Amino acid sequence: MSWFYLLIAGALEVIWAFSMKQSHGFTRLTPSIITIVTMIGSFWLLAVAMRTIPLGTAYTIWTGIGAIGAFLVGIMVFAEPVNAMRIGAAILIVSGLVLMKFSSG
Repeated sequence: MSWFYLLIAGALEVIWAFSMKQSHGFTRLTPSIITIVTMIGSFWLLAVAMRTIPLGTAYTIWTGIGAIGAFLVGIMVFAEPVNAMRIGAAILIVSGLVLMKFSSG
């Protein structure tokens, strides 16, 4: 169950990153509220997952999900640039996540 909580925490991290961008520096109320609520949920689920998943593994997976998710949202929603170097960096992040998962047993 801890891995499920960690995946949901990572998904919430993507949501709060997106809504933070939409808040325009916390000047828009609804995106600001969504940011704060999803941040709290993300941190809480990360903490619950860390009860049984090692710190280094949980934190790495959580930030990796957030990084890759934000990267994809940036491309799909904000038309951010896609080039070989950015894709290569994303592949390295995903590779690191896979290795971290397998190394934790």
